[in-house]
Order: sequence, then structure tokens, then C-alpha cells
Amino acid sequence: MAESESYSSKGIKTSKDNYGSVVASHYNSIEEKGLKERSRSRIFYLRNSNNWIKSHLISYCLDQIRDRQVDGYPVSVLDLGCGKGGDLLKWQKGNIRHLVCADIAATSMEQCRERYNNTMKRNRGGGGFSAEFIVADCTKKRLKLMLENPSRQVDLVSCQFAFHYCFESVGQAETMLRNVAENLKRGGYFVATIPNAYEIMSRLQSNGGCSFGNEVYKIEFPEDRPKPPLLFGDKYNFFLEGVVDCPEFLVHPSTLIRLAKKWGLEVEWNRPFSIVYNDALKDSASQRLLSVMHVLENYPNRDEQVTETEEEYSHAREYLADKEDSTYIRTITKSEWDALCLYQAWVFRKVR
Repeated sequence: MAESESYSSKGIKTSKDNYGSVVASHYNSIEEKGLKERSRSRIFYLRNSNNWIKSHLISYCLDQIRDRQVDGYPVSVLDLGCGKGGDLLKWQKGNIRHLVCADIAATSMEQCRERYNNTMKRNRGGGGFSAEFIVADCTKKRLKLMLENPSRQVDLVSCQFAFHYCFESVGQAETMLRNVAENLKRGGYFVATIPNAYEIMSRLQSNGGCSFGNEVYKIEFPEDRPKPPLLFGDKYNFFLEGVVDCPEFLVHPSTLIRLAKKWGLEVEWNRPFSIVYNDALKDSASQRLLSVMHVLENYPNRDEQVTETEEEYSHAREYLADKEDSTYIRTITKSEWDALCLYQAWVFRKVR
């Protein structure tokens, strides 16, 4: 891909590469696989853990919304970067009334629509919700003009593992946050899961060089990365086994907070995934989902271990050595945990 870049004195990219088509092409090319095939993946439990954390975050936000409303309040949601519809079951279990799905990848959106139709067919007895589907680059297009009802505003905007793409440029970040704010009711919530820039930079500096990673992921920055780093367009390549292999952009936290405030969005809290994970473990509803969602694997269990690298389970062996009455532990591998801890959760509330 040819590159043509220029930067302002403040480290903001003013003319940018267009990586949107690269990202869309990547996600369009990923085949939809059944549960049996996914269960053989090296990152099976990492994906389930991320999914479990999303369930906890979505339930938290829906609870906050309903605590301020009367019983039976018809919750509406905008899912930015919805992909193939991996969160449709969460919206159904959350008993929402209407869902707007938006994504840059047309093939993924068709699969999302098909999954929605199949979900509604299986649940004709209840738990249904209406939905609309928009194929658009949410970092460049104004979604409000594409809604079936442009005057509609939602109670919750969710952007899971996709927000960082808008930090390619200041204009794209502004457009994304505009799409959040102008489609969200005052008092509504915006929840996003975003790579943790501080964690990424800490690992990069500890490792030295331009890259770091483990058995399941790798992050690599270009050798000619500008100094000081850019506020927008700070690109790196992210590889996650069997799922992601495309360019991403660091989200500068204080810059995100300032931009969000400009659009009437104030931070309720932001927490590393390691803390959110432990918060979810203390939540009774999330506890019940641990087994249902296959979040953890049993160790030792040679027939089902996702890797033959015994060092990946050293923490589990140490735990069992101190517990004479325990013969196994439910856990995930060290590489999967390290990949999970690359992220943080953000919850905003629209105040004006």
C-alpha cells in the first residue's frame, strides 16, 4: 500500500492513509466456523473470556439504564462495529426492544442479518426485538442520516473491540464520537472495549525493539515510528491467532476523554480487563455464565489442553501444589491471559 503522510506540529496526522478498506477486507474474509471448529482454536478460552467480559459490561449498562426507568421500559441499542453479530444473543437476553447494527464489512453484516433472522425464528415465543442493519464506515459516515427513523435516539451505544480504528485521524475520531453522541439519549450510556495504550507501551519498552508478543498474539510498530508518538495515526500491526491480522491505532486516553467531553460524553469509569474480570467473578449473574460460556479450561486435562507448552500452565501447577485437597483448577493459559490484559473497558454517560 502506498503511503503519503504529513503531520502537524502537534503530532496529528493531517493527510492520512485509508486503512478502512484493509480492515473491511480482513473481516469479510474470515470464515464463519461452527462451535466444534472454534473449540479447537488455540485461543478458544481467550475468545470466550472476552465474550464473557462483554456480557458483564452489557448487563451492567442495561441495569444502569433500567434502574432509572419504569418497569418494561423499551431499551434501544446501537451496536457500532457489530461484525457478524456475535452480541445478538446478549441483546436478546438483555430484553431490548430495538437494535441498530452498523459495520464497515458488508459480508459480515449479511452474516449478522442472517444470524438475527435465525435467532428470531428460534425464539418466536418471546425475547424478540426489531433490528436494522447499516453497512458504513462509522469513522467517516454520519449514521443518523441512514437510520430507518433519523429522529430515533438509543439508550445504549456499544462498540466492542472496534473503537480504536477511528484513531487513524482526528477527523475519524470526531465522526465516530459524533455517531455515538447524536444517536444517544441524554443520560444514556456508551460502553467500549479498547486496547490499553499504557499497557501496550509498557510492554513495548520492556521488550525493547519494535515488537512484542507470545504464543497467541503479536504487536509490531513500524521502525520509522515518529517521535514523539502521534496522537492520531499511531499505527501498529496486530496479529491474534486465527482472528485478527490487520493495522490498528493506539487510542491516547486523555485525548479520548477530551474529545468525548466535547460531544457531551463524560467518563463514568475505565478499567483494565484484569480488574473487570475480577469484578465479573464477584457478580452472581456473571458467575453463572462461567460454565455456560466455557470461559475456563480444566487443568490438568491432557486431552483438552489448548497447548502442549507446559510453561503456559505453570501458574496452575503452583496453585495445585499448595492445595492438597484439589486435583484440578479451572484456568486459561498465560499467553491468553496476557492477550486479554491488553484491553480496557470504558463506560461513558451522555450529560448534554
